[in-house]
Amino acid sequence: MKVILAKTAGFCFGVQRAVDTVYDQLNNNSDKMIYTYGPIIHNEEVIKDMTARGAKVLRTEEELDAVTEGTVIIRSHGVEKRIYEKLKKKGISIVDATCPFVKKIHNIVQKESAEGKTIIIIGDPRHPEVAGIRGWAGEHVYVVQNREDIENLALDKNEQVCVVSQTTFNYKKFKDLVEIISEKSYYVSVLNTICNATKERQAEARSIAEEVDAMIVIGDKHSSNTQKLFEICAKACKDTYYIQTLGDLNFNQLGSVETVGITAGASTPNNIIEEVQNHVRIF
Repeated sequence: MKVILAKTAGFCFGVQRAVDTVYDQLNNNSDKMIYTYGPIIHNEEVIKDMTARGAKVLRTEEELDAVTEGTVIIRSHGVEKRIYEKLKKKGISIVDATCPFVKKIHNIVQKESAEGKTIIIIGDPRHPEVAGIRGWAGEHVYVVQNREDIENLALDKNEQVCVVSQTTFNYKKFKDLVEIISEKSYYVSVLNTICNATKERQAEARSIAEEVDAMIVIGDKHSSNTQKLFEICAKACKDTYYIQTLGDLNFNQLGSVETVGITAGASTPNNIIEEVQNHVRIF
């Protein structure tokens, strides 16, 4: 069986940086309790390994409030401004593993909102990255992820608007939604904050999916960028499968397949990708 593996599959720069940050803290500060505020990335296998090595995931703000000492690592998705302020007030040691591309958006919305602009974030309101961005954007901020959300916005034509995006949002959808937003106001500034790695990953996944018999997308079920990859691949290849690990793959579905494409989300470790690739190749 011929296997085409996406060159962009696996950890992106921001994820690798965040994962390395946690392991560095665990290796160099064994005398301290190491916490992450939320899962450092969206991958259960990675989180299990970190937990086994001594890191503790704080999944709620109540759990964070109970911490009195040790080090809290800010997840790659970032957090609201008030979380930093809360930790500083408590005197807790902070290690910031926020992806630099996400941190850039925090700075943008903080600056633009301070200048009186209404902030519109294109993204999933339930995603931690979007919640974090919103927490830096002042009072006049909206989150939209589809046409209906935008149509329900009560914007004045003369209102100054700044549009940003969740870093992992679908690039084509972003462009389509920006056009709709532009009809709501005369003064719209658009900052495409989808990271280049995401755009390249999506473009390559689409290209591969268009030329194979089946497509495998590897990533955690909670990973936004992996979900977007699956949506893109499923449109280009009807036999597209979304798995977290090799154990989720039903090889019977690949029985009559000659060529298989493989891509993976930005939170997927190389060892999982290699395991899937090796088993599919000899199938």
